[in-house]
Parts: sequence; C-alpha cells; structure tokens
Amino acid sequence: MKAAWYSKNGEAKDVLSVGEQPTPQPRAGEVLVRLQASGVNPSDVKSRRGRPLTMGPLVIPHSDGAGVIEAVGEGVPGSRVGERVWTWNGQWQRPLGTAAQYIALPTAQAVQLPEAVDVVTASCFGIPALTAIHAVRLAEADGAKTVLVTGAASAVGHYATQIAAGKGMQVIGTASKARADVAREAGATHVIDYKSEDVAATVVELTGGKGVDAIIDMDLSSTAPLLAKGALAPHGTLVCYGSNAMGDVPVPFRDLLFRGLTLRFFVVYELQAAARYAAIAELGVLLQQGRLKTKIAARYPLDEIVAAHEAVEKGAFGNVVLEIG
Repeated sequence: MKAAWYSKNGEAKDVLSVGEQPTPQPRAGEVLVRLQASGVNPSDVKSRRGRPLTMGPLVIPHSDGAGVIEAVGEGVPGSRVGERVWTWNGQWQRPLGTAAQYIALPTAQAVQLPEAVDVVTASCFGIPALTAIHAVRLAEADGAKTVLVTGAASAVGHYATQIAAGKGMQVIGTASKARADVAREAGATHVIDYKSEDVAATVVELTGGKGVDAIIDMDLSSTAPLLAKGALAPHGTLVCYGSNAMGDVPVPFRDLLFRGLTLRFFVVYELQAAARYAAIAELGVLLQQGRLKTKIAARYPLDEIVAAHEAVEKGAFGNVVLEIG
C-alpha cells in the first residue's frame, strides 16, 4: 500500500517519506479500512517532532481518518464490509496510523458514517469533534449557562462553539479579527480579539461583573492568568484540553481556593470508555440532524504530506486533511 512515514523525529521536510509499505491484515476483533481521507491534527505534528519512536522502526502518522471497511477479522460480523466509517485513535499507542491507503484497527474504532456526511469532513471527527463534545459535556455537567471558548474559530473551538450554543449556552469566544466572523457564525454572541483587547476585562464587562460559568480552553499557559482577573465566576469550571507550554503552568491558588474554582483536564486519546461512547453517540445525533459544520482549511494529496504538516504548524484556519487516492 502507499503510505507516509517517518523513522526519526524532526522537521516534516527532513523526516517524512512517501512510498510503499506492507498492507496490514485485520486480526481477531479488527476491521481493515481502505482510507479515503486522513485528518492532520496539531498532536500529529507534535508527535512527529518530538515523541520518541518506542513501538517500532517507523511511524505512519495521524489518528483520524475515514473510508470504507474492506475486510474483517475473526469475530467481526461480515456485514460490516462495505460500511463507510470514520476512525479514532488510529495512531495512539500504535505505530501505524491513517496516513496510508489502509489501516487495521479494533472494530469499535471504526464508527459508521451517515450517508449525508462526506469522508473529508468525517476525517476531522476523532480528535477535534470528540474533544469539543466532551469539553462541552463537562461544562454542562457543572451547570454552565455562560461559557468562554478560547480559540473559537480553531478546529476544536469552532465545534465547541456550535455545540455549546446549540445547548442554549451563551458563548463568548476569543479569535483574531480575521477569524471573528467564523466564531460568530458558529454561535458566539460576542467575539474578543485576544490580540488587541483585554480578554478578562471584556468578559467581566459582558457578564455584568460575574464572569462566565465555564471556560473551554485550548491553551492553559495563556488562560490561567485570566482566573485571577475574574474571568471565571465563583464556583465556575475551567475545562482544559491543551497548553502551548507543556511544562509546569502557574495557577492562582488563592483564587482557586477562596472562589471555589474547578479545573478539569483531559486528553481525548485517554477518555474513559463511557465518556468516549457518550461523545460518539452525541456526535451521531448532531450529524443525523445536520447541526455540526466543519471548516476545512486545506486539502492535500498524500504525496504532499510535508506541506500538510507545515500548514498545521503555521496555524491553518480550520482542519487540514489528506485526500488518499
């Protein structure tokens, strides 16, 4: 099969190769998916640049993808052959991901795709959509009625804004001036230009001095300082799924303690089974009802995976996808 891979960490142009690799075969409990699209996420780029190769001599990158089941392993109903599916955790704790013509993975990690949804869109679900759904579910569980979504025009934030607004929450988003309209179209009632406005002061003003009930955050390193400035209401919740600074991030302990603030962290790869399947089920309903829009920033053929990775590194305005022939 045709695939892209790397055998050492480094810059995309220095380590990524495209060529032939053995086609995997489905083992017991697995399905073989002929991939038509592969989503490229920031975590894929970070892994290529710095995550040690501990599971074999090479890595075929990317966890997200979509295509058609072509074969099944022992114990999987033959009726699954021919199903259009999207995948999750394709390259998590395993070396062979979705930047290839085929992937073999556990049957539960290939989710049936509604006919109305195209494969390019579906290749963006595993990380961005499930992250957004779970984040909003956590905020909802803590009773949030108002929410600040940082990066409301980013891949995850765009989904989170739509989902939170669809649940009746008032959404305040942060986005650059160039991306503000995308956040508004997704359902944000106000968009703060984080490059030129004081985010905390604006949130406090918009909420009548209270602060928002929840923050859904893509970068704890830049958002943590907002807590001491009253952006989060007393007994509010910050739901965080990432940080640009992967080392220690200072947080205002006194505010956390005396204002009863809650910090909730998760990485979508490690969701517990009940939470993951609840998010998948909710996504299925949103798709069936046509209530979730995906912003595709760029499409590249598999041969141009280097350009795709570089687009993500430069902060592509939406999801980046490889189309696999």
